[in-house]
Amino acid sequence: MNIVFDCERMKHPYCGLFEYCVQLGKALQTCIAPEDQITYYVPEAYENYFGNSAACRIHSAVHRVFPVTVKHADIIHANPALIKCTGKMKRIITIHDLNFRYEKSSQRKINKYLKIFQHNVDKADAIITISEFAKTDIVNHLKTGDKPIVVIYNGCHVSEYPDYDAPAYRPARPFLFSIGTVVPKKNFHVLPCLLAHTDYELIIAGKGHNDYIGKIIEEAKKHAVEHRVKVLGPVNAEDKYWYLKHCAAFLFPSLAEGFGIPPVEAMHFGKPVFLSTKTSLPEIGGPYAYYFDDFAPENMRRVFETGMNHYAQTNPASLIIGYAGRFTWDKSAKACLDVYKSVLQS
Repeated sequence: MNIVFDCERMKHPYCGLFEYCVQLGKALQTCIAPEDQITYYVPEAYENYFGNSAACRIHSAVHRVFPVTVKHADIIHANPALIKCTGKMKRIITIHDLNFRYEKSSQRKINKYLKIFQHNVDKADAIITISEFAKTDIVNHLKTGDKPIVVIYNGCHVSEYPDYDAPAYRPARPFLFSIGTVVPKKNFHVLPCLLAHTDYELIIAGKGHNDYIGKIIEEAKKHAVEHRVKVLGPVNAEDKYWYLKHCAAFLFPSLAEGFGIPPVEAMHFGKPVFLSTKTSLPEIGGPYAYYFDDFAPENMRRVFETGMNHYAQTNPASLIIGYAGRFTWDKSAKACLDVYKSVLQS
């Protein structure tokens, strides 16, 4: 079986799609049979990312106008706008989410994106998605016919740096942590209220947009805690490890997630994790997370205090770590390979 795996989204580091391409790409390399071959479609900067001996094709912006043709492939797991299928090749697509439906988008923008997704579905032989919530969204808003739609959860990989103790910013007191692209759908601006009447700092890491960072600081000023809110920007793997390992709790009040890798990363450390009840997050956090069912400051403080007390009294860290261990990239890769084989046999 010859596979082409699309890693074009690696051109956007510090986001979930980058992590998906990197980790699933590595796991596929490990899990394929000796007689199988995988070719990575990557940005030029990552030509040798999967090893000097790994086959690759280089992404170019021109491919959105003139899609690249790949010969001698059986499975194309890729965006149809970038790579052509010819002959008997089979097309697999991954739809991570339809999050644009939950953002403050105009109906015109929503319709535009639905049209793009529908075009991709029409060209696919099978669809992979990353949560049952996302699958339901796809079925309800796209015409999928009798094409198989398979839920394959993302894995969780946390690089370990046990001796590392030099974060770029070292909190002066116990701290709460969150990470993600700092944009409105992540809903980070609701978090500063949790610092009122406590001694915590709040650290938010991730590539940011200045307007939204300004909104976070404005909310912090309303609660007179702006001196204890730090928006760091992107952090390296070592710093991310340090903040996850040492935080008092992990907060992720996102409004729209197809999966949500960061909460599982925090669970890897056995941390108390506080999520919103929106989109896929209750499915991913399961019974081992605490949930904000609305974002009124009084309610959020009540949920946080109750959750932290429950965590202190029940000491569920080992259960949380065990739960996080269910999400592995090897498991995801093997499930993808099963889809590939099934489609080839159909």
